[in-house]
Amino acid sequence: MPTESRPATADRLPLRRRLLPVVALLLIAPWAAECSWGGFTLDDFLPVLIFLGPMYGGAAILIRETARHLGAGWPAIVLLAAAFGVLQAGLVDQSLFNPGYLDDTEYADTRAAAEATLVPGLEFSVRQAFDYVGNHIALTICAPIVLVESFLGPERRLRPWLGRRGLAVVGVIYLLGSLLIFSDSGRTGFLASPLQLTFAAAVILALVATALLPRWRHPHPRHARRAPGPVWVGLVVVVVHFGTDVTPGWPGMVIALALAAGTAGLLAFWSSRAGWGQRHVLAAGTASLVTAAAFAYLVPPYSPATPSAALAADVAVSVVTAALIGGAWWRLRRASPVVHLGAS
Repeated sequence: MPTESRPATADRLPLRRRLLPVVALLLIAPWAAECSWGGFTLDDFLPVLIFLGPMYGGAAILIRETARHLGAGWPAIVLLAAAFGVLQAGLVDQSLFNPGYLDDTEYADTRAAAEATLVPGLEFSVRQAFDYVGNHIALTICAPIVLVESFLGPERRLRPWLGRRGLAVVGVIYLLGSLLIFSDSGRTGFLASPLQLTFAAAVILALVATALLPRWRHPHPRHARRAPGPVWVGLVVVVVHFGTDVTPGWPGMVIALALAAGTAGLLAFWSSRAGWGQRHVLAAGTASLVTAAAFAYLVPPYSPATPSAALAADVAVSVVTAALIGGAWWRLRRASPVVHLGAS
């Protein structure tokens, strides 16, 4: 989801104003990651924010700040989000390699479908890797960053919020949150093999190295032809999201990967056209959140819950999703003037 680019310089606003978007991202990231798709009941929302906020929110802040300090755009953020997804699923909770990770949840029956795309030797499911990492990219990192940045004015949207000390504090918070989840995941007695851990680490390093390439820091020239409307951009992402899960097994994975790659290329192409702005970024970045909220009515939470409790959580998800996206659209409509700059 490329968007406008401007040099990332330190923001000298008062501390309170700089910390407000940081706190917002710290709270929205865990909610989007675990609650937005129906994973928890309403009673669990607050514990999710408390216990998962340091890990998910901390990661979202560190990724956003790294990209903005470097003056990089959305390609770098997406690559860093993918690295976080592999880190989370491969090294922290190790759900990518643990075949029994979901056995004590309402999703225990998904193991058979996952094993249909098992990679011999490394013993992980490509289907699960696509879902786990893809959801971290879309829901944990990109959607929260898009939402928070859309509430800010153009002069603050692409600027760093934190200095070195602030980043160090967030880094410690993220590390402690990750260690908490790692220690809790150890209750099953599972530990990935050295080969699996090495593979995950190599993928993470490759993604981070690619994200830090200088090419993501240079704006690209605009084409004269105008970009489609923001609503059409969001609809394309929603339709593609549905298409990535229509066929099981390896044929389904080929389709899903092709659709994901094609969508990324299409968004990059559209973002180079005249008229592409933050509204387009908001539509593309929150389409996955809208889809997750819609599916929440069809999936059970991790733990058994009464129909009324599950429905209350799903309705709450719809309300929160509508409030966040609606508020961001309202804020952008009020912003004046609307500035369209080069894609990054």
